[in-house]
Amino acid sequence: MADVKQAVVIGSGFGGLAAAVRLGARGYRVTVVEKLEAPGGRASVFRQDGYTFDAGPTIITAPYLFEELWTLCGRRMADDVDVRPVNPFYVVRFDDGTEIAYSDDADDMRRQIGAISPRDVEGFDRFMEVSAEIYEVAFAELADQPFHEFSTMLRCAYDLLRLEGHRSVHGKVSKYFRDERLRILFSFHPLLIGGNPFTTTSFYCLISHLERKYGVHYAMGGMGSLVNGLAGLIRGQGNVIRCNAEVAEILVRDGRAAGVRLANGERLPADVVVSNADPAWTYGKLLANHPRRRWTDAKLAKASYSMSLFVWYFGTNRRWENVRHHTMVLGPRYKGLLDDIFERKQLAEDFSLYLHRPSATDPSLAPPGCDSFYVLSPVPHLQSGTDWPALAESYRAKIQRRLADTVLPGLDGAIATSKVMTPQDFRDRLLSVNGAAFAMEPKLFQSAWFRPHNMSEEVPGLYIVGAGTHPGAGLPGVLSSAKIVDDVLLTGAHGSRREVLQQAGASEPA
Repeated sequence: MADVKQAVVIGSGFGGLAAAVRLGARGYRVTVVEKLEAPGGRASVFRQDGYTFDAGPTIITAPYLFEELWTLCGRRMADDVDVRPVNPFYVVRFDDGTEIAYSDDADDMRRQIGAISPRDVEGFDRFMEVSAEIYEVAFAELADQPFHEFSTMLRCAYDLLRLEGHRSVHGKVSKYFRDERLRILFSFHPLLIGGNPFTTTSFYCLISHLERKYGVHYAMGGMGSLVNGLAGLIRGQGNVIRCNAEVAEILVRDGRAAGVRLANGERLPADVVVSNADPAWTYGKLLANHPRRRWTDAKLAKASYSMSLFVWYFGTNRRWENVRHHTMVLGPRYKGLLDDIFERKQLAEDFSLYLHRPSATDPSLAPPGCDSFYVLSPVPHLQSGTDWPALAESYRAKIQRRLADTVLPGLDGAIATSKVMTPQDFRDRLLSVNGAAFAMEPKLFQSAWFRPHNMSEEVPGLYIVGAGTHPGAGLPGVLSSAKIVDDVLLTGAHGSRREVLQQAGASEPA
């Protein structure tokens, strides 16, 4: 056992868990250290008064990326987790009361678009073709490729220009749709990964095709069932997950990452350290005593961080059978609200909401005859100076009124349990710098090579996974980041997994 390499993974979000599975499959003895009381990170689960709530992610796209992890362990994901498609993907309710059920049914989408703006039906078809083209380059070819060398970025320059990556998502969408409601419908996706549709690179238009290609899914029992399934794979490899174990420092010896020091003073030696923590926290706090060339304190302070979230979890003593699993309840403003959140960093009087009703698909998450919900409102991160302890309850009450006036009539007398999460919780509980919900904002010059690299630029032997590194937030992104780290360990930081496998006469698993 003295010859077996040791790895420490900091954090047990989906990126950290995926990295641990891949390291274990490569023969490493892995210890995952988690600050919270249970695995999951942002994907943690809590139970209250008989209701089960997913604390964070709720949408599974590209489920094959999860299946790969089970395959590495010689198992089938279906034996441990029941993942089911959700259709329509979302119901989007505009402020004027118009609704669109967004799905992978192209004919139905054309019909609904035609009812709103007949002249935009052709634009829909053209946009979906463009989305597929962007997907093939920005996701299928590049999402799981390392960007630690600038030459990789240069090789992408032609495609970046050809596919108009310099445009924003909203700018790209506006070329194909003239009705403002449809421009909103097809440009809101960056908000699901912390980006502003008016500044996020148009490469993220790929999400429309990604959803059509693989669908939108949900894990029965809540996303915690996926967390538990991955934790089971890690333990089945003979590896360890330690909770209530906060990391205070990444240890560096002879210029290389050599392990971690926990807050209680314990030291865990390692040949490889993988951080699933916010990269700004990793560099600014865990490597605070190590000289840094790129991610200095000044650089981290100047970076643009994603918006944060106000999340209200609530259970009701009745059901709303007409409310779908995912509903967007949009407010009266779009660009003005986003300017308030991202540019002016001020808490607005209005809001747009994402309502999650998992009990529509899985009634076990609430007592019989009841519903489990969460609703989130994008809000500025903590640089806004908002006094959340003072404002949280009044803000929650405003959201309650909006829901009661729109999609949940009768809500006021039906609430059985309630809990809120504010940007302050993202900072204090999840150690997100500025309370940003998705780490650094995915703008063009904070993406790919410009984002913190998967293979640390500062310390050899340190690797980064999760929403804050390449390729970015969202479950496909964080799972792909773990795959990139696996690639780099396989190739010794040269070439790509595909090139190595091709040289060996092998291929990627199906």
